[in-house]
Amino acid sequence: MTRPILRPADLPLITQAHGDAFEARFAAIAAPLGARRLGARYVEIPPGRKGWPHHCHHANDELFVILGGSGTLRYGEETHAVAAGDVVVCPAGGPETAHQLIAGPTEALRYLAVSSMHDPDVMQYPDSGKVTVFAGAAPGGDKTARRVSLTLRAADAVDYWDGEG
Repeated sequence: MTRPILRPADLPLITQAHGDAFEARFAAIAAPLGARRLGARYVEIPPGRKGWPHHCHHANDELFVILGGSGTLRYGEETHAVAAGDVVVCPAGGPETAHQLIAGPTEALRYLAVSSMHDPDVMQYPDSGKVTVFAGAAPGGDKTARRVSLTLRAADAVDYWDGEG
């Protein structure tokens, strides 16, 4: 039987980076211990970096427990300081619940990211005007199980009947 306890220091972290602005090191913590309807990751964002683009989920709630460091939460059109001990709740919704965590300038921002795992999910990115659709596995889930994974600019949408005979 799998031990139901883990320590962040023992986790093999995956690094994801894009350009000079985005970098996160993370590891799944719920699925490896058997959870199927609860998503959870341990995340470290290096100083001055963003983990992911400013986004909202239309189907999934997210909760962040700040374990160490400090930084900024972008939430909708507002910003809020966050630090160790804070709990951040980002419910499913539109751009008004879009969120992004940014590490402060001197130390990594370390947190637990917990989410519902509803599938399918639609995500919006207010800064870039993009939309992402996932079906088959929720965001943060098993990418190999996805039947649909599509990101496009909302401005490129076509009429429902476009291309139909």
